[in-house]
Amino acid sequence: MTDRRNSIVLFRILLVLYLIAVAYLCFGSFSGISGLNDKVIGIATDKIMHFAMFLPFPFLCYFSLKSNPDGPLKAIGMVLVIFLTGCMMSAGTEIIQSRIPYRTADPMDFLADGISLAVGSLAVFIISMIRGQKEAR
Repeated sequence: MTDRRNSIVLFRILLVLYLIAVAYLCFGSFSGISGLNDKVIGIATDKIMHFAMFLPFPFLCYFSLKSNPDGPLKAIGMVLVIFLTGCMMSAGTEIIQSRIPYRTADPMDFLADGISLAVGSLAVFIISMIRGQKEAR
């Protein structure tokens, strides 16, 4: 039980550090950075960065929880709450960026974030179901 409690504490610390990093990346001024390709395999580099930035969120939230939901309906509910929380965070960052003079809001950034959150949430649901089956044995 102590190992589980330690891992929960570790993931909660990682979640807080992650949120600080996301805030820095979303609201910082990076006008001096150049040298990034405009596109990678036809996808704007900025959108790839948004995808990568929001992908960890569902995992960190899930592993910060005290227990695994019992049953698929509770797992769907948990994943839905995590997904919607991530979407609200993403929308909030875009709204705040629209009010910062050196940043701009882009609905396509929100879409990239949402796709990332959906992929991560689906993976978390699968992990939750696998863990639930192991715990039932």
